Amino acid sequence: MLFLLTSQEKFTAMNLHLKLENILFLDIETVPQEASWDNVSENTKHLFEQKTAYQRKEEIAVEDFYERAGIWAEFGKIICISVGYFVTQKNEKQLRVKSFFGDDEKEILEGFKNLLDSHFNRNEHVLCAHNGKEFDFPYIARRMIIHRIELPNKLNLFGKKPWEIPRLDTMELWKFGDYKHYTSLKLLTSILGTPSPKDDIDGSEVAKVYYEEKNLDRIVTYCEKDTIAVAQLLLRFNNEELLEEFQIVRA
Repeated sequence: MLFLLTSQEKFTAMNLHLKLENILFLDIETVPQEASWDNVSENTKHLFEQKTAYQRKEEIAVEDFYERAGIWAEFGKIICISVGYFVTQKNEKQLRVKSFFGDDEKEILEGFKNLLDSHFNRNEHVLCAHNGKEFDFPYIARRMIIHRIELPNKLNLFGKKPWEIPRLDTMELWKFGDYKHYTSLKLLTSILGTPSPKDDIDGSEVAKVYYEEKNLDRIVTYCEKDTIAVAQLLLRFNNEELLEEFQIVRA
């Protein structure tokens, strides 16, 4: 097994010695920058058509493909970042969950950056997400640059060696070196017997819920469930007891 549990508070993974309290779990939800293809500028339409040509081929019209634009930082935006972190209260483990959300993406990113700079900026602190290395982390960094927000140290890779990058990815850990292998969060929670976050909407429905239903609260709940699921996975990898609902505290 990749993880070796050394104590109730500390685990070893890939030669990293980390306390659970030093990990910031996170998940993001993204949508296309515009509610519909008709609202997209002509220049952006042309660029999007070029960007997605290899995926669409000639099977899907570019205007029909725009509903997926949220997966690219160049054409999408973040509407929610949910985070979770462990604390110990009266010898009991708790997961504190907090979300940054709204229609103002810059405000969301600045709130998240302030959290990193003020509470998770030391060398021992680590970010953790599912597929975070290929999606969440670079997406947040790119959107910060677009908004002229200085990157927090935890997101700035410039000049860092691979082993100096303070990140964990539960999907990568599950690969065990098999880099052609993709396992969704829904599948992994199912086979490992952890609570599934996908009991309401899934990622493909977020844009519709945001633009048509205008139900941001529903998206925030979904995002928080994903964040909690990632924390539960890490506990499960270590063969630790999973969190009960009363141990999860939402801000």
